[in-house]
Amino acid sequence: MTAPSTIVFAPDSFKGSLTARQAAAAMARGWASVRPLDTLVLKPMADGGEGTLDAVEAAVPGATRIPVRVAGPRDLAVDASWLLLADGTGVIELASTSGLTLLGALRPDDAHSRGFGQAIVAALEYGVRRLVLAIGGSSSTDGGAGVLDALGARFLDAAGRPVRAGNRGLHDLVSADLRSMRPLPPDGVEVLCDVTNPLLGATGAAAIYGPQKGASTERSTRTLERGLATFARVLDRDAVGSGRAGVDPSHPGAGAAGGVGFGLLAWGAALVAGSTGIAEMSGLAAALASCHAVVTGEGSFDSQSASGKVVSAVLAAAAPSATEVSLIAGVISASTEQFVDAVSLAALAGSAESAQAEAERWAEVASAALAERFQGR
Repeated sequence: MTAPSTIVFAPDSFKGSLTARQAAAAMARGWASVRPLDTLVLKPMADGGEGTLDAVEAAVPGATRIPVRVAGPRDLAVDASWLLLADGTGVIELASTSGLTLLGALRPDDAHSRGFGQAIVAALEYGVRRLVLAIGGSSSTDGGAGVLDALGARFLDAAGRPVRAGNRGLHDLVSADLRSMRPLPPDGVEVLCDVTNPLLGATGAAAIYGPQKGASTERSTRTLERGLATFARVLDRDAVGSGRAGVDPSHPGAGAAGGVGFGLLAWGAALVAGSTGIAEMSGLAAALASCHAVVTGEGSFDSQSASGKVVSAVLAAAAPSATEVSLIAGVISASTEQFVDAVSLAALAGSAESAQAEAERWAEVASAALAERFQGR
């Protein structure tokens, strides 16, 4: 056996099978079964979607859960939480407040993001100095109107009445008043975003993500698009009258989370790559600078994995220190030449279905295989 080494485990979640925290723990157990004297460091990762809070809580020392009750996307109370970090940063996850998993039946016209905005308000009232907002996993296509409404914006119809929540209300919108919106916290707001879609058009929020939120026909998708287009036009026009700069709906990421990216841009937030933001918060680069190897992973490694996903962020963080990177994935369908070693759970288990059914076990087996080959190098 080679001398004891320090190994970092920094996987994403394996969607439908393992959270990032579970995946990192399983990999560590498998590695330790072969190399029990190694120091193992767990840095579970995320890209801004569901599971971001769990990953940050596990990776950042001193993170504290703060409970919050908000109005969920179908207007029922949701008990959620946000994270307070030791430096005064608040981390809030849209998926846990206004997410798709909080719906029973999908509500493409009526689901809204107000609960996410209410959680943001709770963090502001707590006194955070900075906000990091994870916006993956949304249930709505409201352009972020619900978030801005919770922050104090007023969206009115022709009679001067507040419009209804969700995309449905955007069709009645004739004016927007942003003058009473709460200010950003002192050190600003970063939005963790794993897509670069614009708000409108063929690659926009309605066209690409509307179907997964219940827009089952081309007609219903066009209806969502019209609502977003009205919102974009009114918000851009009236932002100036409210003392704010207009917002470009073609901004990369404006279409994220059903347009919540667009709404947060109107508030003054900055959009950043989700996996990169998590890596920075968790201190991944520092951990990799002092380790001998890192193991990352995800459910499906494909041609998209190199574009802003967790695996690409780990590779980038490892590059300055030339730390070797190995990959464990449920299924591998793209070249792995950038890794020192790679293992597919499906190949080990005999099929993707078998691997998913016992993902924790096969993650352990895969990591043990990596450890065997590591000590032979």
